[in-house]
Amino acid sequence: MKTIITIGRQYGSGGREVGQKLAAHYGINFYDSELLSKVAKDSGFCKEIVQQQDERPTSSFLYNLVMDTYTFGSSSSGFSNMPISQKVFLAQFDTIKKIAKEEGSCVIIGRCADCALQDFPNVINLFLHADESFRMARAATYPDVPDEEKANPDKLREFILRKDKQRQSYYNYYSMKKWGRADTYNMSLDTGLLGIDGTVKLLIQLIEDFENKK
Repeated sequence: MKTIITIGRQYGSGGREVGQKLAAHYGINFYDSELLSKVAKDSGFCKEIVQQQDERPTSSFLYNLVMDTYTFGSSSSGFSNMPISQKVFLAQFDTIKKIAKEEGSCVIIGRCADCALQDFPNVINLFLHADESFRMARAATYPDVPDEEKANPDKLREFILRKDKQRQSYYNYYSMKKWGRADTYNMSLDTGLLGIDGTVKLLIQLIEDFENKK
């Protein structure tokens, strides 16, 4: 296999699980939060800073002001004058491109990977979405969702919407496209309709057809 899969996703739609199953099927690397450690290693930023900026469009003015007193190994005045959020974003873009060049095939979740790899011919860009009930049921099992949100449907719904708005703001802020809109991606799939395994099965067929067309 010589194809890179990027997956944008609504919170709770199963993007991580679908990506993991695709990566396991093809025996290729999978990058979601795993990408952050690699960005930190490649860029010299500490992992905590990379995690703090993960899929967030901007950070507070005070945080940027304090963190920008550090140069992070760059003597470029243009780079030094950037907010820390943009520095981390550029470092992440560099790492995503490096992974694509070195590995040739992998699965990358979110982080504007489709934009970073827009000049690579061997990329399929996907967006996964689902109805509210499907996403709420899944989110209620996620370890990063606070217990009080899990226990209250209204709070859980608000938590999911907040996560989606964060991802949308990040993507729209850093790209020239619109998060979640069909014409932004090669394919948009409803995981609630197909189920996780059904989605994976369909994507395997898509990937095989894409590779046979090369």
